[in-house]
Amino acid sequence: MKKTSTRLADGRELIYYDLRDDTVRDAVDRRPLERTVTTSEVRRDVLLGDSVAIASHRQGRTYHPPADQCPLCPTTGDRLSEIPDSSYDVAVFENRFPSLAGDSGRCEVVCFTSDHDASFASLTEEQAALVLDAWTDRTSELSHLPSVEQVFCFENRGEEIGVTLGHPHGQIYAYPFTTPRTALMLRSLATHKEATGGENLFDSVLERELAGERVVLEGEHWVAFVPYAAHWPYEVHLYPKRRVPDLLGLDEAARTEFPKVYLELLRRFDRIFDGRDGGKEGAGEPPTPYISAWHQAPFGTLEEFDGVSRDDFALHLELFTIRRTSGKLKFLAGSESGMSVFINDVPPEFAAERLREVAS
Repeated sequence: MKKTSTRLADGRELIYYDLRDDTVRDAVDRRPLERTVTTSEVRRDVLLGDSVAIASHRQGRTYHPPADQCPLCPTTGDRLSEIPDSSYDVAVFENRFPSLAGDSGRCEVVCFTSDHDASFASLTEEQAALVLDAWTDRTSELSHLPSVEQVFCFENRGEEIGVTLGHPHGQIYAYPFTTPRTALMLRSLATHKEATGGENLFDSVLERELAGERVVLEGEHWVAFVPYAAHWPYEVHLYPKRRVPDLLGLDEAARTEFPKVYLELLRRFDRIFDGRDGGKEGAGEPPTPYISAWHQAPFGTLEEFDGVSRDDFALHLELFTIRRTSGKLKFLAGSESGMSVFINDVPPEFAAERLREVAS
């Protein structure tokens, strides 16, 4: 992998990640951009104990542009984009409309490929490995920023999820705090560790799932399963078999196997809804919408979580779709949005069986 860091016309950082070591990246951003002005502010909810990012400047962000005006495609001729070069393998840049900025953290966009009509599932294993390298490098770099406590790499795919740019891409949020979801995991870790005399909760969960009926696919170094209490209709958790706190902890064997396992998992997601899930296969059914989210240990102090260290946390990826059957979405209505109590219409055992059934 070759890494080249440069600046866009408004001062934002752009990083190219290339497969070839002899690739030269010296294209200049020719757009007449003024420096980005953000109004991001993090406010603490004293009743719930969580935080909300207030970012009014995002109201003006790019919204469903025509394909020939996509800001994530390479620059060609007079069509100028966020990527000044005429091609790229993987590109990462500071979001022009960030939810978090300055002392409130940082937001980046990760472009998986220059091919506008591709998807992550259509990447080669070599391309997917390069994305993993980019995620890992950005996790390392962002963790050293004084305002950053946790790094979150994720992909939103599909208009149903709320994606406003069709180009295959993901994002990285660098939070100035430990996120509520992670804090819940850390508290559960601490409680379980104390109750069992030192047992690790992640290890216990993984051991139980490996012995159960919800495993979707398994490699030498990775295992994917539908969790016992899945929140979403089709939800899969992907774990390295050797517990590590973050992407930086993966050894070479796990990094080498990841692209094969993850690409197969994404391709199965695209084959779920073919009419055998209780719905009818619709003509031109769009690709399965999903969220793919890496969970990594915070880089800040864990003093508030008694007896728990970063090494107790287990890196894992959670992949889920909001589609519950062909043509029907799972909406977060009263119970979910009002009380954070999920109601899942698809039994996890059925979801796991369906995902095994659609193996290529």
